[in-house]
Amino acid sequence: MIKFLLMVNKQGQTRLAKYFAEFLSTDERRALEGEVVRKCLSRTDKQCSFYEHRQYKIVYRRYASLFFMVGVDDDENELATLEFIHCFVEVLDKHFGQVCELDIMNEPEMVHYILDEMLLCGQVVDTNKTNILEPVQLLEQVQT
Repeated sequence: MIKFLLMVNKQGQTRLAKYFAEFLSTDERRALEGEVVRKCLSRTDKQCSFYEHRQYKIVYRRYASLFFMVGVDDDENELATLEFIHCFVEVLDKHFGQVCELDIMNEPEMVHYILDEMLLCGQVVDTNKTNILEPVQLLEQVQT
């Protein structure tokens, strides 16, 4: 089960954070994010894309200037989580057209909505790009 997802730039600034079924206070979340981000940013390209931290397995991947970090429990498959990250980025690319950090900052609610279409309570429910983007496009039509 996915416990949290972070999107962070190369300077370590969190651009998006989403937690699932974790009752952490704001201070605990801030401390966890800081530890995870520092560890991921300090790792080299030659190191593995997952490691253990506290009770989580952290799976991360870098796309351009953004790091996508996912904290999962011990039962989750690391490679399946990497595939989920890649699918999420592909959906964002399809929606925004070459997604970048500014897209995330300018439309965080749309990114959360897309993520909500893919995940439910930390479980992957859909990875089909067409199925995910259909309600997003309908929402955009209603807003205009």
